[in-house]
Amino acid sequence: MSTEVVATAAISAEQPQSPSAPTQQNTVTKVNLLGMSRPQLEQFFEDIGEKKFRAGQVMKWIHQFFVTDFAEMTNISGKLREKLEKLCEIKAPEVVHKNYSKDGTRKWVFRVGEGDGSLVETVLIPAEHRSGLRRTLCISSQVGCALDCSFCSTGKQGFQRDLTPDEIIGQLWVANYSYMEDVPVADRERSVTNVVMMGMGEPLLNYDAVLSSMRIMLDDFAYGMSKRRVTLSTSGVVPKIDQLVKDIDVALAISLHAPNDELRNELVPINKKYPLAQLIAACQRYIAKDGNESSRKHVTIEYVMLDGVNDHPEHAQQMIKLLKNLPSKINLIPFNPFPHAPYGRSSRNRILSFQKTLSDAGFVCTIRQTRGDDIDAACGQLVGQVADRTRRAEQWKKKVAQQNEIMRSQG
Repeated sequence: MSTEVVATAAISAEQPQSPSAPTQQNTVTKVNLLGMSRPQLEQFFEDIGEKKFRAGQVMKWIHQFFVTDFAEMTNISGKLREKLEKLCEIKAPEVVHKNYSKDGTRKWVFRVGEGDGSLVETVLIPAEHRSGLRRTLCISSQVGCALDCSFCSTGKQGFQRDLTPDEIIGQLWVANYSYMEDVPVADRERSVTNVVMMGMGEPLLNYDAVLSSMRIMLDDFAYGMSKRRVTLSTSGVVPKIDQLVKDIDVALAISLHAPNDELRNELVPINKKYPLAQLIAACQRYIAKDGNESSRKHVTIEYVMLDGVNDHPEHAQQMIKLLKNLPSKINLIPFNPFPHAPYGRSSRNRILSFQKTLSDAGFVCTIRQTRGDDIDAACGQLVGQVADRTRRAEQWKKKVAQQNEIMRSQG
């Protein structure tokens, strides 16, 4: 918000018009403080005639004590609280559905606009770790996705719009708050330990909002997360990977899913624009910058296992060759089918054999445990029930039906 707009809002809030004065628009759009970084909040407070140190105080109330009522912010003067109440709000996206899995996974559906197509989902996955209980939150960055990866249900919903910083950080706020709704304010603690920008959308195609949100995640006045515990996952937008190096230090994950360009062009169409040689080179540059930083010691490689498509022994050998000069950890992901998907999940034995080949070559290679699939929260199932606004899903179903008909006719 500009200084002029803030100042005008402040004047109208502090100096009510006389009843005899001409009627003007008396509804002031409140400023949502939830998605503001500390520098933005500092500027906001200076613009309304307050000291900028108030930004840190308010950030702690919002992101560490999960307070949305200014009246509860006891270390702020009553006069300032009244001003903030008139000018501002602290508002997360509306939760229209939530479901908790029997394995501890939690899923929320948020409404971020009008209509059934303006929904995004967020998934929290708990896991035991040597350092204690880990709660990893998978956050969405866009409504739908424009990349249309062939194995991903989200891509079949099409793309509607980018999320704003308050809609992105609001997912983290809601997930934390879900563990402390009944906990007294003074006893509240941040519960989410890890964040992965791996939900709906391609984070690097909503760069500014995602960058601002991750800075809030790392800020000690907000969530104070370690840079090793904030991961951005991309399908390979090469120029933005290079820009990310300059702007923030977080962990990087690559949605690879194929070890050669021909197959990856089919599975991950953005590969046609940024082929594997360019992508791997960008990853190497990302690690080389400030190479001693713990969050940049390696890149995580995500690889969905598709039965008979990318799970053959030669694919594992191609992976070894592709990644030989890139410090990386490989995460094999069993495919989670969605309606009309043309793929199946690789067998357990095929996945184990693939893992062994990579491990024997010296790679750290793990198999992701499928979690939350009883509530459609597993990888690739996000927003499986969202209304399709682009007819892409309808066209996809028609294409699959045609392929099935051809196969039947061929006996």
